[in-house]
Amino acid sequence: MTDTYIHPRPRLPFWLRCLIAPLEWSIALIILFEEWGWEPMQRLMVRLARLPAMAALERRIASLPPGGALVAFALPTLLMLPVNVFGVWLVGQGQALAGPLVIIAAKLISTTLIARVFTLTRPVLMELRWFAHFYAGWKRWEAALVEPVRASWLWRTGRELRGRWRAWRAARAPAAGDARRG
Repeated sequence: MTDTYIHPRPRLPFWLRCLIAPLEWSIALIILFEEWGWEPMQRLMVRLARLPAMAALERRIASLPPGGALVAFALPTLLMLPVNVFGVWLVGQGQALAGPLVIIAAKLISTTLIARVFTLTRPVLMELRWFAHFYAGWKRWEAALVEPVRASWLWRTGRELRGRWRAWRAARAPAAGDARRG
């Protein structure tokens, strides 16, 4: 049982539910994709933080006051905006592969940086009452949006297959210290 109450959505007409459902599922899948990538991206940034210059930068970011933390949190998105515009321009120029690749690369870089900056600044950002309120509302909305996807047969089957795949791979991996060399 969660400690937050999610207000039930008023019953919408059938035709409106048919229009909204694909949009909701698309947004939920985007959110789940970002969550899926959040941890690997965080691990990458932690590895990069072993570099002295990155470690110093992360210490500075983590020590920012709330206003500075908010700017640092927004900066990756703002820096990638011209790159996204460039990707859209490429599409407009007929570059059907290069344009979307630029946009996807910008999204991955931006999400990676946002994830790391948020991890570093979250305690300070939560000192901003409006941000903490917005974040709590976002988490409730996100949970309500992705719950039907996670409850779906396809999602549950995919998780089951992934678990079996990992178990199979672990069983096939040589034991640590196994000195067999073929």
